[in-house]
Amino acid sequence: MRDGTQSMRSRRAWTGLCLLALLLSTAQAQETLTIAAFPAVDEIVRAAIPVWKRSHPTVDVKVVSRQFSDHHTAMTTALSTSFYLPDVMALEVGYVGRFAQGGGLEDLSRAPYNIKQFQSRYVPYAFAQATSRKGAVVAAPTDIGPGTLLYRADVLARAGVSEEELIRSWDSYVAAGVKIKASTGAYLMSHARDMKDIVIRTGIQPGQGLYFDNQSNVLVTSPRFVRAFELARKVRQQKLDAKVGAWSNEWSEGFKRGTIATQMTGAWLAGHLNTWLAPSTKGLWRAAQLPEGAFAAYGGTFFAIARGSPVEHKALAWEFIQLMTLNREVQLAAFKAQDAFPALLETYDDPFFEQPIDFLGGQKARVGWRAATTHIAAVDVHKQDAFADEVINTELDKVLDRGKDIAIALADAQRLLRQRAFR
Repeated sequence: MRDGTQSMRSRRAWTGLCLLALLLSTAQAQETLTIAAFPAVDEIVRAAIPVWKRSHPTVDVKVVSRQFSDHHTAMTTALSTSFYLPDVMALEVGYVGRFAQGGGLEDLSRAPYNIKQFQSRYVPYAFAQATSRKGAVVAAPTDIGPGTLLYRADVLARAGVSEEELIRSWDSYVAAGVKIKASTGAYLMSHARDMKDIVIRTGIQPGQGLYFDNQSNVLVTSPRFVRAFELARKVRQQKLDAKVGAWSNEWSEGFKRGTIATQMTGAWLAGHLNTWLAPSTKGLWRAAQLPEGAFAAYGGTFFAIARGSPVEHKALAWEFIQLMTLNREVQLAAFKAQDAFPALLETYDDPFFEQPIDFLGGQKARVGWRAATTHIAAVDVHKQDAFADEVINTELDKVLDRGKDIAIALADAQRLLRQRAFR
């Protein structure tokens, strides 16, 4: 009887301990911060979680990942409805202006965020890209895309074309493409649109964006658009483009087989070629600055907080953004693992920039990309940039495929964009 009583007391004591443990665990319940991202930003966020946990052991991080277009569509819907908003959202630069002027993002320049105290630590043009016409800072830059010209050194060697010929001027670039096509059969570029995409990003003056100035005046009939269209048409007339779209199977096959000799884009493409687009071409590529001494930004990622996101998590969300954008360790880890070129200036003295890149034949290309960032001008963003991009591409296709007059095409684009500029 005594043994049974003692056993019952033991069971009661054990039950009491379990209840106490449950109460303690409830008191220290894990919070969860939700981050919405797209590839490869999602991987960068996941890799930073252990660093986050050092200072926030009771705050979990949940990464909601979607493909690039699906992600931005979901964020657009969430901002317009205030449903299913994450605590932090990653945004590509092309969407920052659209969301900024919609009023759905927190102004990080205001208390309690006060991001302008950190402004000098970011690449200047990237910080400016997230700043609205009224001075609101709606996102923090985490990576950038300094423009570069990637080219197949083996194809150029067979054609007897030098790098200097390739980059001396835009006209020299096209002339080099003629030689390459005649000697090797390779196309100069994947699509004539690539020429337009880079040229419209060069020569932008202070107070201007790609398509609109800071007063919402439409800029698409300006000299840089005229020249971009003329050069793209020249590429098509000389049959120097493969007429394949970016990210298509034909695009990657052209890189693998050496039937596309060059690609003008952001520096991040070298990493994509190395890891999944054309790894078999290791050592055959080189990087150069853009032709004619041009410097242009091409892509970039930002982190933002929606105004309608959970209030109780905003302080944590801001701490997480600071970790991702202002922590040297995290920024360099993303650079080394995912080729995410840092927006944080204090990383630029790291020896990694000086390391040869095997994929680029041992070239120290990051040094050139780092130098390019100091020459890239700030470009204003506008909420209609994405729509303007569609309009300009449509008009360029009419010029390339139907022979539409360039002046008429740009005038038609301007007329349509004026109707949307102030919406």
